[in-house]
Amino acid sequence: MGKALVVGLARSGVGAANLLRAMGRDVTVTDLRTEAELTPQTAKLVPGVVRALGGHPGGIFADADLIVVSPGVPLDIEPLRHARQAGKKIIGELELACGLLEGIPVYAVTGTNGKSTTVTLLDLMLSKAGKRTLLAGNIGNALSEEILNRVNGTMRVKGVDCAVIEVSSFQLEAIERFRPSGAAILNITPDHMDRYASMDEYRAAKAAIAANQTEEDFLVLNAEDPECAKVHEAVKKSGKPASWTFSSRRRVKGVYLEGRDVLYDLGPAGKGTLIAAGDIRIKGIPNLENAMAASAMALLASCPPEAVREALREFPGLEHRMEFVRELDGVAYINDSKGTNVGAVARSLEGFTSPVVLIAGGRDKGGDFTQLERQVKEKVKALVLIGEAAEKIGRALCGLTRCWNEDSLASAVRRAREVASPGDTVLLSPGCASFDMFEDFEDRGRKFKELVGRL
Repeated sequence: MGKALVVGLARSGVGAANLLRAMGRDVTVTDLRTEAELTPQTAKLVPGVVRALGGHPGGIFADADLIVVSPGVPLDIEPLRHARQAGKKIIGELELACGLLEGIPVYAVTGTNGKSTTVTLLDLMLSKAGKRTLLAGNIGNALSEEILNRVNGTMRVKGVDCAVIEVSSFQLEAIERFRPSGAAILNITPDHMDRYASMDEYRAAKAAIAANQTEEDFLVLNAEDPECAKVHEAVKKSGKPASWTFSSRRRVKGVYLEGRDVLYDLGPAGKGTLIAAGDIRIKGIPNLENAMAASAMALLASCPPEAVREALREFPGLEHRMEFVRELDGVAYINDSKGTNVGAVARSLEGFTSPVVLIAGGRDKGGDFTQLERQVKEKVKALVLIGEAAEKIGRALCGLTRCWNEDSLASAVRRAREVASPGDTVLLSPGCASFDMFEDFEDRGRKFKELVGRL
């Protein structure tokens, strides 16, 4: 079957390499990191995968018939530019894996914030409806890894009725024929501006989720998001796919909040009252919107309303996403470590009626923190800053509320406790990546919970 090269040895790269070996390919993996730096990843590679680590030797690109790029690798690096000019086939791990899902409906979710919560909830809804699901992508295991666990000797996926996939803009940059039966774009707010030249470019990457959809497929969009509205207009002009929206503010063709109830109006999927908003277990406006998006997709995928209701009543939410940690001396502590961009912080703050002591900062991703001015004025009684971006955030926001700079998360938690009063909420929602101080957002969230637990 020829030679394949996998560029980037993170989770997706490992999954792609192992899947390609199972498909009978000669496989080489390459990464700028060294063998010593990649020991956890290389330990997961199946026998026979050749390693070219610590750089990208040009010859391996020239020798490959197929190049599979991991999401974290920009498509404009020099070796890939030369390979493209030489006519090499270049795809992403998502494209590779979905090639083995032929005949199996795929439901894909993208957006700046809320993806993991939405796909997990959608997966639960489909399971409640009796579907055998595969949940993968940017959440948990790479799609290629999940597929490899479920293929038979002829490389046919078995025991799966449908796949639910969380996809990032990075993954969508490298698609070719990827066509989900149903898709959703939850929101598009500034993120990864260190990778994209403009919001137009970022929006185009997200909108690619619908690029290959037809009239037989559906797309669900956030009616209150300006960038999603631009995608919606373009979809309506093209006439495909069938498009629906969700809204927490007004009646729409889709799923919406009216008074205290969530209602739906989904054409062939029916209309009516779905559930009282208060009966949805996950709380806050961002989570309500995630729930409405998942509900729209599930109903359009022929899930009975009762299966959707049951999932909404049961689903407790995900760790590090507006996760309640504890209440101490009348102060609630909330772990929103997954709030890694400015839009996520804004969405989280919108849901609070009590004063907030906000812990923010980390490694800047090109965010415009002045976009938080209104929320900080209205919601934040004190701002506690950490990490590399503390100075930048301070310049944007410290004139609007009391402000402290701390040199560690531990001192930030102590400071927040000193500042907070009964009835307040201490919220970790960094608005930044974690890599200046932590392994990832999960490590940051766990450390926060440990520190709060010791107060």
